[in-house]
Amino acid sequence: MKKYLVEFIGTFFLVLTIGMTVIDPGAGNLAPLAIGAALMIMVYAGGHVSGGHYNPAVTIAVWLRGRCGTSDVPFYLIAQVLGASAAALLALQFKGCPTLTAGHPNVGHALIAEFVGTFALCYVVLNVATAKATAGNSNYGLAIGFTVTTMAFALGGISGGAFNPAVAVGITVMGLAAKANLWLYLVGNFAAAIVAALTFKFINPEDK
Repeated sequence: MKKYLVEFIGTFFLVLTIGMTVIDPGAGNLAPLAIGAALMIMVYAGGHVSGGHYNPAVTIAVWLRGRCGTSDVPFYLIAQVLGASAAALLALQFKGCPTLTAGHPNVGHALIAEFVGTFALCYVVLNVATAKATAGNSNYGLAIGFTVTTMAFALGGISGGAFNPAVAVGITVMGLAAKANLWLYLVGNFAAAIVAALTFKFINPEDK
């Protein structure tokens, strides 16, 4: 139960940060830095309890890699989506319930951008937080947070920069993304998680 609560809390603060920094008046061009920092902080805060996923795609990648129990997966995903949804509603309240115009990205470009960004995140997580060769390092949270920051700066203008199905739900609830486009985040993110896990296992066959 503690693991699932940690996943709820971490995802909640990540999505709350997104809402507060992206919805006007927000942090402008510095929003990706704040979002990456929020993820880094939550990874350090809860990583020792739950693994600090805060992202259904990361959970799937870690599960496929063999470092997350099958029985935990659905509860992790539920906790993450609930945390994201609650944060989205609170952010809207804090911002005065504005009427937002949802983004309408080029679907093909957005799908590729979400795949690339999520692959980068999952691949980094698997290598810095689950690999035997990096066990015990104290920099994993920084690497994970800065991966999100980097991908948000690089690809956020193309897809909105979710790289996380729970975040995709959150930005949809807030009205930053159109409901009709939720599928592209889910497909791009989960496909990237699967490919990242397979890539890790191919490169590190001895790391069981």
